[in-house]
Amino acid sequence: MGQPSHAPKDHEDHDWWRSAVIYQVYVRSFADSDGDGTGDLAGVRARLPYLAELGVDALWFSPWYPSPMKDGGYDVADYRAIDPAFGTLAEAEKLIAEARELGIRTIVDIVPNHVSDQHPWFQAASTAGPGSPERELFHFRPGRGPGGDLPPNDWPSQFAGSTEPVWTRLPDGEWYLHLFTPEQPDLNWAHPAVRQEHEDILRFWFERGVAGVRIDSAALLAKDPDLPDLATRPRPHPFVDRDELHDVYRSWRAVADHYDGVFVGEVWLPDTERFARYLRPDELHTAFNFSFLSCPWDAARLRTSIDTTLAEHAPVGAPATWVLCNHDVTRTVTRYGREDTGFDFAAKAFGVPTDLALGTRRARAAALLTLALPGAVYVYQGEELGLPEAGIPADRIQDPMYFRSGGTDPGRDGCRVPLPWAAGAPHAGFGAGEEPWLPQPAGWESYAVDRQQDDADSVLALYRRAIALRPRFGDGPLTWLPAPEGVLAFTRAEGVTCVVNLAAAPAELPARSRLLIASGPLDDEGRLPQDTAAWLTD
Repeated sequence: MGQPSHAPKDHEDHDWWRSAVIYQVYVRSFADSDGDGTGDLAGVRARLPYLAELGVDALWFSPWYPSPMKDGGYDVADYRAIDPAFGTLAEAEKLIAEARELGIRTIVDIVPNHVSDQHPWFQAASTAGPGSPERELFHFRPGRGPGGDLPPNDWPSQFAGSTEPVWTRLPDGEWYLHLFTPEQPDLNWAHPAVRQEHEDILRFWFERGVAGVRIDSAALLAKDPDLPDLATRPRPHPFVDRDELHDVYRSWRAVADHYDGVFVGEVWLPDTERFARYLRPDELHTAFNFSFLSCPWDAARLRTSIDTTLAEHAPVGAPATWVLCNHDVTRTVTRYGREDTGFDFAAKAFGVPTDLALGTRRARAAALLTLALPGAVYVYQGEELGLPEAGIPADRIQDPMYFRSGGTDPGRDGCRVPLPWAAGAPHAGFGAGEEPWLPQPAGWESYAVDRQQDDADSVLALYRRAIALRPRFGDGPLTWLPAPEGVLAFTRAEGVTCVVNLAAAPAELPARSRLLIASGPLDDEGRLPQDTAAWLTD
């Protein structure tokens, strides 16, 4: 174990997170330094100059802990170590420090709802037997029906499309709860040891210099102790957004404040008032904005999503977060190239026709729209390269969503395919040895960094220029400007204007304005074509 940094408080740019550009690193698919087919921390360290040149403020690492990888690392066996496939804790500490020297902070992913069935706590609980203290850390129950052969309740899986139960029976007859896979037993957050352990985990990583924590499935931790059937329609919900969660996050906030650390919660809630409660000044700093991520490419609906998001954050003074895609959703280029441009887990299917040229044009415009909005922006690795969703052969799919849906859901592997770095290198420069853990599709090298590096019209060049220009918008609010139907136009406090044309006809740009950047060329009359965005200044 390396020496902790003791995370000295850095009061310079204390509010960096309010307007940061944060880059999500899915380590397994980022860069493979040792040729074993799996990305690793050494690969990330070697690519830090690339990330610095991109201009991002922070890196969010999807779980990098020891894991059997039954759910892409979200089945954690040890929160205080690094999976050997990725490297060591000492390497993680070096990565955190080296990134910080380049002005890039680190955010780690904590998975508090459940652990791996290989975690020492569950290993002990599974052998200790019914009624043991070890089982009190989880949700163990006798079954229903003759001989206890039926699950304790009717709760549904949190994997869309899955019809499999959320209860698994052990040989001793008791059942344990897992809202996700059987290899991910849910923790009992009513137990003080569970709360203490996670506060200690937070301190462990803050001591090693991380600047923030992303909280997975943040609204699912607390369960109704009676575990009632959903069919009885209990209110409040027995495992989503329960009031006792807020006491947990107030305790966490006290830990974070000691280190000037920040939180971003994964909070999927349709009720805007309930959502905002997580962002009160003594709870989470930010939460992901999923209404924008899932919004179709439609001007009126995008404007409504933006207005709603800003309005729900305003009462608690929290900045919005803007996300176009991540490791769980269909990549933006592919989604925007389909007839249905929204995102819904339940609607994912194989073989959906996609116009990648159209999707790319829209994704470029969406990048400028997103980066112009007030708040923080998250960029998923490969988004800056314009990567599409990759088709994965059935015999290579690893995502449990595919298997638990009986093969009807294509799963999430298509957005997790290893990155292309060099067009002429083995495996498009991801690694020089074994084939990557997920296959790269034919033509993947055409998206390689080295092909886009010096191309002024590439998606990579667009992201670099936009991120560099983004501070011109300042920290002020958004003001909508009059615009034709199908056109979004707004200005920010520093006088920079963003115009996005989703209409069929070209859009006139404001008079006496100077073009800073556009997602595509203007027409011969200097107008903004369909599915194109521009930033302008007086």
